[in-house]
Amino acid sequence: MNSQDLQKLNLPDAPGVYFFIGSKKEILYIGKATSLKDRVRSYFSKDIVKTRGPLIVRMLEEAQTVRYIETQSVLEALMLEASQIKKYQPVANVKEKDNKSFNMVVITDEDFPRILVVRSRNLAQWNLSQKEYKIKATYGPFPSSSELREALKIIRKIFPYRDKCIPNSGKPCFNAQIGLCPGVCAGWMSKRAYRRQVKRIALFFEGKKDTLTKDIEKDMKATAKEQNFEEAEKLKRMLYALEHIQDIALIKRDNDRVLGEKVFRIEAYDIAHLSGKDTVGVMVVVEDGELNKSQYRKFKIRGVNGKNVEVNDVANLKEVLTRRLGHAEWPLPNLIVVDGSVAQVNAAQSVLDERGFNIELVSVVKDAHHKAREILGAKKYAVEHGKDILLANNEAHRFAIGYHRKLRRTGFRI
Repeated sequence: MNSQDLQKLNLPDAPGVYFFIGSKKEILYIGKATSLKDRVRSYFSKDIVKTRGPLIVRMLEEAQTVRYIETQSVLEALMLEASQIKKYQPVANVKEKDNKSFNMVVITDEDFPRILVVRSRNLAQWNLSQKEYKIKATYGPFPSSSELREALKIIRKIFPYRDKCIPNSGKPCFNAQIGLCPGVCAGWMSKRAYRRQVKRIALFFEGKKDTLTKDIEKDMKATAKEQNFEEAEKLKRMLYALEHIQDIALIKRDNDRVLGEKVFRIEAYDIAHLSGKDTVGVMVVVEDGELNKSQYRKFKIRGVNGKNVEVNDVANLKEVLTRRLGHAEWPLPNLIVVDGSVAQVNAAQSVLDERGFNIELVSVVKDAHHKAREILGAKKYAVEHGKDILLANNEAHRFAIGYHRKLRRTGFRI
């Protein structure tokens, strides 16, 4: 498939979910977009190898056409994308991500179910460890935790739900006081009514907005017929909010993923530990000379089989980079900065080579006082972006130390 084939599709400038389709009508890849037209077109840029990686390039070579489902909002597209990936398990979606780092939304199996976010790798253990309740349903995967947080903020304003409070405790929790919990803690909502609320949330996460809308309309007419006008008015406001979703934050994030290809992105990595204990890694981002803190990422080092963490910064750096490159939903950098000397450069380069990424790489060598002495690697970038490289390196060190100290203070052990 090429850019000429794309022009014939006449994709709309609207939110939705797109499907790259292979020669046997199989779904190769599923994604979401604020603008279907702009997002799909971005796959045919000249630097697609650097911006998306070799797996996506191979997928594009196999793709014959693109299908799409248009939605009224980016939030709906996010929910629909997750449900479709879970349903079809496209190869490119599954292989390009670190499956264990997915976020899942779970609904617990209780009289008053909770809506919680749990990492995929923790699901089985988490379900076994809970004596009071089990998981009734899961929704996802949601690769971006920050994107999911924004989505849940919007959803909870439309459909208030319980996450932490104790039902019928006689006192409204903080979230109930600000309208984000329906007040099951204070007895403001019955078990039956709350279960209907949870059903609506489930329909939304399943991408079944039409069914959800009809369900609310049916309830609204029934309550009005019973002359329960206060409840009917609440449902009317809920329906209006559902039809006029305010997802500006999600729109901005999605647009940044397309526009971000035009900026010069530096990612810097660092490892922090105390004699091998509480070992962590971090990634910080500098775009066009500015720190982009919303793109920072933290990694708890797992070591061998998730058990043995070595006092080995080179091995730990390789783990962090391998896990990072599993996230194709994160924009790829123009330049990677590591802390250390030739050993760190070689380790990072081996990970890039193994995964088929052609990304420039430099390292910052420090003196005895931990001051930058020289920059090894791509000399061109050391000259043109030396100031930004040092900014990224120093920020990665600060961020790693801060994360490590936080774990030590809380007594958390990996």
